[in-house]
Amino acid sequence: MAPEDVYETVAALNEYLLFHYGSEEEVLPYPFGPRDALDFAVRSVSECLDVASLPAAARAFDVGCAVGRSSFELARFCQEVVGLDFSHAFVATAATLAAEGAVPYRRVICGDISEPAVARVPAGVERARVRFVQGDACSLPDEFAGFDVVHAVNLLCRLPDPARFLERLPGLVRANGQLILATPCTWLEAFTPKQNWIGGSERHGDTLDVLHARLGPEFCLLKTVDLPFLIREHARKFQWSVSQVSLWRRC
Repeated sequence: MAPEDVYETVAALNEYLLFHYGSEEEVLPYPFGPRDALDFAVRSVSECLDVASLPAAARAFDVGCAVGRSSFELARFCQEVVGLDFSHAFVATAATLAAEGAVPYRRVICGDISEPAVARVPAGVERARVRFVQGDACSLPDEFAGFDVVHAVNLLCRLPDPARFLERLPGLVRANGQLILATPCTWLEAFTPKQNWIGGSERHGDTLDVLHARLGPEFCLLKTVDLPFLIREHARKFQWSVSQVSLWRRC
């Protein structure tokens, strides 16, 4: 299976619906564990977006939106949100959530044992503000331009050519607009040929240093934040990771 096909499977779709929309009890059904790593898709907006500086009728672009929770969170503050993902399955499901407000899925208990669950868009979100499109972050059409916010979270180290996406950013973000980048820096040749890595090797150095060098002429780095996240695979197996978030302002 090609790396990009992983995100077209029912298993991945179920896992990401739980990751984005599951309650605390659904994701982590124990009285112990890293609870500060829950609700990552929400926190990547609530803890990173500079709401005070947004203009009226702000527009946001959520690149690598997966099943859409961060796009809906952006809609709390922006009049228009475009969520884009390479996975057809993720985009189709996010579009259903925008249209209907909920979708059923299965939560894995262990092995092939699972139970029914429902992903719901939270109350208070104007779903009509959000639209979802399938597309390639490394080859974005010119129509995507001039956003007040670009949110690209846990995306860079899953792109085959992240430098191409970085080169496109000045056209995506309007002057004085915000850029929220986040990556757990999991550089793997299965997703990104090693010659295209922008961090994670002696040759490239630290990912943040590379970002600063490549974005510096067009963007000002405001701050960095470490955001933990927890993905449940089944009731007794979890992925705990820390995403390196960098917040930028378009010069």
